[in-house]
Amino acid sequence: MKAMILAAGKGTRVRPLTYDVPKPMIPVLGKPVMAYIVEHLAKHGVRDIMVNVSYLHEKIEDYFGEGHQYGVQIGYSFEGYVDDQGEVVPQALGSAGGMKKIQEFGHFFDETTIVVCGDALIDLDIKAALEEHRSKGAIASVITKEVPWDKVSDYGVVVTDADKRVLSFQEKPKREVAKSNFASTGIYIFEPEAIDLIPSGEVFDIGSQLFPLLAEKGLPFYAQTRPFNWLDIGSVTDYWSVLQGVLTGEVAQMEVPGTQIRDGVWVGLNTRIDWEGTSIEGPVYIGSGCHIEAGARIVGPTWIGHGSHICAKAEVTRSILFEYTRVLPEVHLHEMIVCKNYSVDREGEMHKLSEAPDMGLNNARDRRHTRRRWEDFAERRAAVAA
Repeated sequence: MKAMILAAGKGTRVRPLTYDVPKPMIPVLGKPVMAYIVEHLAKHGVRDIMVNVSYLHEKIEDYFGEGHQYGVQIGYSFEGYVDDQGEVVPQALGSAGGMKKIQEFGHFFDETTIVVCGDALIDLDIKAALEEHRSKGAIASVITKEVPWDKVSDYGVVVTDADKRVLSFQEKPKREVAKSNFASTGIYIFEPEAIDLIPSGEVFDIGSQLFPLLAEKGLPFYAQTRPFNWLDIGSVTDYWSVLQGVLTGEVAQMEVPGTQIRDGVWVGLNTRIDWEGTSIEGPVYIGSGCHIEAGARIVGPTWIGHGSHICAKAEVTRSILFEYTRVLPEVHLHEMIVCKNYSVDREGEMHKLSEAPDMGLNNARDRRHTRRRWEDFAERRAAVAA
């Protein structure tokens, strides 16, 4: 069985986390969301995986390469063009348009293929989903999950008959007009005949265009409702909630990395904690190369990325700090996500650190200085190696 991972979007609803990394590269427990997807596909026997890329494509390609470390073969389809100045310009084709480009170029979709969005943690029983797809003679299947009615406006919802045949699809409907509360999880199974319906050379979306086309033509298109974990990182609030759940052990088969040094406290290599007057209430993960000064207070669930520095008497509560974050003395962070030069609260309210220096986080100049030091080190190391 083959698979495709959709990874070409800009992830605008997860900004500022996606200013410097594409959405599938957002870290969960220290590795990208997409890595969990690749591992799950490999676990279920998928060996050939295509990934459509566009925005910050090189970050994905450099990390995953050809997939040998996962026991799979990964290929990439870039969506964009090179302008007259030789600059590479990303230009996404839509989820279905990206599939069509791949099919026309190399006929990848010559057999049943599972298509997965690259921004969610899943543990779907792929074999069982495939068996149901084939037993119904479907040319397309969408995996759905029931969501609360007050959340339907966050999702594309699927309307079916009693046999689960898809009748229509509503893209993020308001509660009062929603005809269903079964959300598309961004996991699909397609036969080649479904790909043939996608117009060539157009921006075309799976949910808002291909699905209605399949339903309109009365083709065998079915929804499946299966028991599985689906942790969607559709927004900053979702990301904060997912990390909180992972750290508290609510997500099966996801273990906190590092070494457990106290009850509920894990650390990476070469991390220094000055324990005099310091209080750490788990679950807390502190990455490698971090320094926690005396008198600091950390309350979990909290994730502190590698290379970070929590100064004396600073307090970090139920927060996520990306790598190389420095929290100044006596500063309090409560339910925050700190990424590069930005901080975001759990509701998604964003602040640029250069505009809010009172937050006590390292500013852009500090980061540029740190980056220059690492670049100088890399150049020296390369010179010695040569």
